[in-house]
Amino acid sequence: MGGETRPDHGSAASAVADDLAQVILGELAPGQSLPSEAELADRYSVSRLTIREAVKLLAGRGLLELSRGRRAVVREPDGSAFTDFLTSLVRADPKGLFDLVEVRLSLEVQSATLAAKRANRAGVTAIENALQGMRDAIGDSADFADEATEARFHECDFGFHEAVALASGNRVLGYLFEAMAIPLREGFYISQRGHAFRGHTPRDTIEAHQRVLDCIREGNGRAAAEAMRLHLRDTERDIRMAVTKMASTSARS
Repeated sequence: MGGETRPDHGSAASAVADDLAQVILGELAPGQSLPSEAELADRYSVSRLTIREAVKLLAGRGLLELSRGRRAVVREPDGSAFTDFLTSLVRADPKGLFDLVEVRLSLEVQSATLAAKRANRAGVTAIENALQGMRDAIGDSADFADEATEARFHECDFGFHEAVALASGNRVLGYLFEAMAIPLREGFYISQRGHAFRGHTPRDTIEAHQRVLDCIREGNGRAAAEAMRLHLRDTERDIRMAVTKMASTSARS
């Protein structure tokens, strides 16, 4: 216990937090309570204060839920910290948009490949419904009628990619895609600007998605992967055009 008076008191809490994190992830289910502070203090041979600090660190990581007068409870896993990081990255630095596309290339090409091999009828229907939502958003028009129309289009666009990830049957891919939801939606708006600058319309986006869907329906994993890769490479070009235009406008103002 003499270690509690050392200047590296915070290091003790961090060490306990790291070990407890492994226990939480490997042994405890969401909704379960941690042992009492007294039990943990005895287990790690530290003071209750150190345990309290360790628990706060784990709550900050999103692993625990704290409530006054009760033991800490294991939280359902979510991607909030990852989401916050990606969102701040995309908003603070245009390069973050390209980093995100690179990550999407890895994740979504794999999602499309697996969806073509594993998607059941419900999974394919979810993809079809999202694509139909994109069509319904613009109706007979070649472009967006207003901001609300564009918002519906992008929401369905996200729904398409999410449905492909879920149809892959890989829970990690589904989890990661859900965590990327906010920065992805913001990226869609920016890429659509570049898409327009390059002389394309939302209908071109729909056609690219249709090609992915057709390959998934056929069960052709290789073709689905290539269709998704081509779509995302085009998205990368759209973002580059949008960023260039924004930088040019900013320089003139």
